[in-house]
Amino acid sequence: MSIAENVKLVRENIAAAAKASGRRPEDIVLVAATKMNDCARVREAVEAGISHCGENRVQELQEKNAQGAYAGAHLQFIGHLQKNKVKYLVGVAELIQSVDSIDLMEAIDKRAEAVGVVQDVLLEINIGNEAAKSGFAPGDTAAAVEKASHFAHIRVLGLMAIPPICENSDNNRPYFARMRQLFIDIGAKKYDNVTMQILSMGMTDDYTAAISEGANMVRVGTGIFGARDYGAVK
Repeated sequence: MSIAENVKLVRENIAAAAKASGRRPEDIVLVAATKMNDCARVREAVEAGISHCGENRVQELQEKNAQGAYAGAHLQFIGHLQKNKVKYLVGVAELIQSVDSIDLMEAIDKRAEAVGVVQDVLLEINIGNEAAKSGFAPGDTAAAVEKASHFAHIRVLGLMAIPPICENSDNNRPYFARMRQLFIDIGAKKYDNVTMQILSMGMTDDYTAAISEGANMVRVGTGIFGARDYGAVK
């Protein structure tokens, strides 16, 4: 199938999952995870109606951005971010989804102040408490949000998570449900610079399950571009 056909199919799946959960399809934001896809393929996706692109790697984002890959789409960063790469993203990516530590918050705030912007971010939650994954522990979410509220040049728009890998996507439903409850609990509190607008969870294998449990943003790569050829990466 072509990229355009894949985008159409993913949108149909999103629409069905949204309607089944009592929401409108247009309330779910589809982010194309463009990792390891060149400028031409990203342009093909944008021309097929993709309005949000998410990159995992800073260097790849820089290279493709210079080539105009994301023109006409909103650009987000969705991968693990090192503090020394913050300067390349703040004010460039509209949304940084993967803020996983207080130290990273501080670095983003400092850079945002220097360039005169307020950077929109999501806080990454390690919902499965996996040792190999970054992110705030679920029990530390409220404290992390409270800390973030004191940074004048950061605006927290919500939460994101990547649950443990499961062979059956339905096995991730408890993690998605817990994320939704965290999202609701934080949203019930009043913090400066914090508005719980976005709950980003769900990828190619489980985005419909994530939507059914409350996600309003999903990140789909393989489902749009096909399987990545990791062997081709140097």
